[in-house]
Amino acid sequence: MLDWNSLLNPVRRKELAGDSSTMGTRANRTEIERDYDRILFATPTRRLADKTQVFPMEENDSVRTRLTHSHEVSNLARSIGVRLAFDFPEKVFGPNHEELGVKRNVPSLLAAVGLAHDLGNPPFGHQGEIAIQQWFRKEYESQNIEDDFLEFDGNAQTFRLLTRLQVLNDHFGLNLTVATLAALIKYPSIYGSANKQGFKKFGVFRSEEAIIRQVWEHTGLRCGVRHPLAYVMEACDDIAYSIIDAEDTVKKGYASFYDLMDYLETFAGDDPVIERVLLTAREKNTEFKKAQLSSRELNDISMQMFRVKAIAEMVGAATNAFVSHIERIMAEEIEQGFELIKQSECSQLCKAVKEFDKRHGFQHKDVLKLELEGNNYIKNMMTIVWKAISGESDNDRPFERYVFGAISENYRRVYNETDKSPYAKHQLLCDVVSGMTEKYLITKHDEFKALEKANA
Repeated sequence: MLDWNSLLNPVRRKELAGDSSTMGTRANRTEIERDYDRILFATPTRRLADKTQVFPMEENDSVRTRLTHSHEVSNLARSIGVRLAFDFPEKVFGPNHEELGVKRNVPSLLAAVGLAHDLGNPPFGHQGEIAIQQWFRKEYESQNIEDDFLEFDGNAQTFRLLTRLQVLNDHFGLNLTVATLAALIKYPSIYGSANKQGFKKFGVFRSEEAIIRQVWEHTGLRCGVRHPLAYVMEACDDIAYSIIDAEDTVKKGYASFYDLMDYLETFAGDDPVIERVLLTAREKNTEFKKAQLSSRELNDISMQMFRVKAIAEMVGAATNAFVSHIERIMAEEIEQGFELIKQSECSQLCKAVKEFDKRHGFQHKDVLKLELEGNNYIKNMMTIVWKAISGESDNDRPFERYVFGAISENYRRVYNETDKSPYAKHQLLCDVVSGMTEKYLITKHDEFKALEKANA
């Protein structure tokens, strides 16, 4: 049986190691509130501004990047946290909810994991993950290579980044609370273990196994058991990349508001949520037509109203689903693969919009072309960096030593404290490439290629 006293444990890993020193900057914030602030000011968060959400290398500033997506997921998660803490405190958190400080801690924790959930994603979105996986499969097709790299995933890289790579002056990363770290884990399983515990992916690299086991020990969790609030974060990610990606698809001109309405009408059947969203969206569209707007303005503002109504429906449905299933979640009786959105009244709306996004946005030829270019850039960069990692100690290879010297000092420091085994080298390679922004990747790729050619 899970217990909120443990699940909201505000202790930090540095404290568990016996170091309780502080700079005295708490300023009436709870420890969990401080987690959000630490993530907000972290360098990897700023880098998300130049990483793809859906449309690579987008020049239109109003189209989402990975940073704006993360802020929106954070906002949605905080909104559900507020509803849970203020409208259902007794039912969800039990009779001692006041002592737990859920009205401050739960919205803040959800905002923090929403903001952090994509920090480990490589450039060019999920195509970047695929490129990394493909590079390892090609380079090591006749050799044994760890699943950590053959199935590289941004979620596991996020946990590594926050707990190990974002080095200040110790080995605790951003030194977040165990509550926040536990809620961040979407897939509570460790690479190399016998199975994925019913989840579609592994969620923690072998290199961070000791860290996650410490987090689980102090939050009452274990392999295969999610933190309850991880379900909320996952639902908010679903809401954001279904509804908001549809808005960006229309903004890009790949489809229109009317294409979306027609698609939903075809999909709707007698689904009451889709019908309500359609009714409101079409009513607003009819109202806006009277203002004699251009077709582009009409598309944009109609999609905004669709987004507002659809998100309101989905946030409410996800909240209700969480409340109705909380007893089973806390009793660890929830079935494998359980997702809030799929168990809510908005499941069909989410499914329909995702299919629309895929058909009109993700599969557009311009998007596929840029993703292919990004795939090539990543693979080429991995080859260059891998040569540098393999030969950085060879004084007769100045180009490789130059590339190795360009790697982040944090990453090199962490690597130098390992046994420098093939696993550690492969992990450094993933750290380097996944930490790059798209513009930086392209710029350094072209620089390295020119230097390599001149040095040949």
